[in-house]
Amino acid sequence: MSAEAQRMGFFERHLTAWVLLCMVAGVGLGQLFPAGVQAVGRLEIAQVNLPVGALIWVMIIPMLLRIDFASLAQVGQHWRGIGVTLFVNWAVKPFSMALLGWIFVRHLFAPWLPPEQIDSYIAGLILLAAAPCTAMVFVWSRLTGGHPLFTLSQVALNDAIMVFAFAPIVALLLGLSSIVVPWATLVTSVLLYIVIPVVLAQLARRALLRRGPQALESALARLGPASIVALLLTLVLLFAFQGGAILSQPLVIALLAVPILIQVLFNAGLAYWLNRRVGESHSVACPSALIGASNFFELAVAAAISLFGFESGAALATVVGVLIEVPVMLLVVRVVNRSRGWYDRGCAR
Repeated sequence: MSAEAQRMGFFERHLTAWVLLCMVAGVGLGQLFPAGVQAVGRLEIAQVNLPVGALIWVMIIPMLLRIDFASLAQVGQHWRGIGVTLFVNWAVKPFSMALLGWIFVRHLFAPWLPPEQIDSYIAGLILLAAAPCTAMVFVWSRLTGGHPLFTLSQVALNDAIMVFAFAPIVALLLGLSSIVVPWATLVTSVLLYIVIPVVLAQLARRALLRRGPQALESALARLGPASIVALLLTLVLLFAFQGGAILSQPLVIALLAVPILIQVLFNAGLAYWLNRRVGESHSVACPSALIGASNFFELAVAAAISLFGFESGAALATVVGVLIEVPVMLLVVRVVNRSRGWYDRGCAR
């Protein structure tokens, strides 16, 4: 086992295996109890599935408890690294994914994909790329010896920007891809899965900190397992609805993984190289590259379900992002760790 994997938590280290187990369990449930699965799917108000909405909140709020928006005061200390990450996250990543979706899903892989789901697959890829990573990036940064204050301030800044930028960017790219999405549903998703959880998490964080730092750490330790269980249950439900598509066309998952993999490696490499060019330290370049590459897949999954439904290609595409998250990001971690000598020799000062 690699040193990087050993320093990860048990759940994060085996995330891909958990997703595969959820796939098997979900497909099995969907085939054995189709009526029960459909009943869960009908529990919705204003296109928001109530069980999934509750699970997403349980999943996201403990992660957002870790975010200290007071760290935004540290942004100016590493303004070049912050600028690189913002450029990659908001000016490159969503648009590069839309382009890759157009190349691979709409054209190169189209003969092997169900025609009625092609638009939905592209939408899922766009949703995945438009949500920068929030929680897992702390794991990736720690594995590379990343600057902790830079990582915290960058995540806090991304979360603040996401409140205002996620919906317009998604709407723009879906519109350019000729995919119609009701603005009301998109705004509702932002309110439900970004704004309200952020507000609740920050109120809870302040209340806990008034009792001392140990109260916050204790709460995070207790809520962590609940967050993991919520993620796994959400994936089981998704795969229960997607079981028919997976069994009839198992190649779809592998094909959707191709543009996601290319996008992750491209954006990580771009952020890493740009930080080297502007003279940032390796401890800043590493989390910058990792933030630029990884995604807030919990938000993407929730938005895909709200916008397109459980059985949509969009929901499946976002779950493929979860499936390959750990192995791909561990690859990026290993590359940036092993290339430190090259980075330091060419870093402009």
